[in-house]
Amino acid sequence: MMYAYSERFLLPLSHDEVVHLKRSLLEKAPGDRWQRLATLRALYAYMWAHPGKKLLFMGGEIGQTTEWNFADQLDWKLTDDPAHRGIQAVVRRVNELYKEVAALHELDDDPRGFRWIDANDASQSVVSFVRFPSSKIRARSTGKHVVVVVNFTPIIRRGYRIGVPRGCAYLEALNTDAVGYGGSNVGNLGRVDVELVASHGYEQSIVLTLPRSRRSTSSRRTRATPPPSSSRRRRRRGRPR
Repeated sequence: MMYAYSERFLLPLSHDEVVHLKRSLLEKAPGDRWQRLATLRALYAYMWAHPGKKLLFMGGEIGQTTEWNFADQLDWKLTDDPAHRGIQAVVRRVNELYKEVAALHELDDDPRGFRWIDANDASQSVVSFVRFPSSKIRARSTGKHVVVVVNFTPIIRRGYRIGVPRGCAYLEALNTDAVGYGGSNVGNLGRVDVELVASHGYEQSIVLTLPRSRRSTSSRRTRATPPPSSSRRRRRRGRPR
């Protein structure tokens, strides 16, 4: 964001990202298949909410698993898979929001349209910010602004508090972990109410449940148990059952 307002720019995920053994966007993501799909959904939501015009190369909208091949068509059979239709549905939804919500597109090249809530929560890998429409620049405590919170870890964050500009209920416009997108349906039930607790420079705040962008396989480390010695094995065989 240090240079974002010195020029008008694109946020591209172009063909250069998915050729020459770089792998597809989906296959670049870490983890198992569920984790990769969840990460890609979170990436698209973050990209569309961030200032800057969007460019997504063909195939990204269905979670293409292979690199782009100029001599072949897209892998359209992936849309028979509900998980890949979930990726497609997320792209459809962020496009709808981008078009309908002025705060997401009006002030891409104007610093007055963006404000960090918290850009420094590195320990939990969560970022949060606000997008403002042009009609509400003079009164940032009101108006149809958008609060964006993205959790980039495989850990569900419960009780996550952020400050917000307005003392009202906030509607959950998009949850990329919704079951309709192929997620596990962890979220905030569509809305959260403001609490009069100061946070992040605001007089009021909301408490959220942040779904994971990747699924954790285990949070506990276990020590491998060595196999029994041959003498112990012989004794065990000799025991009556």
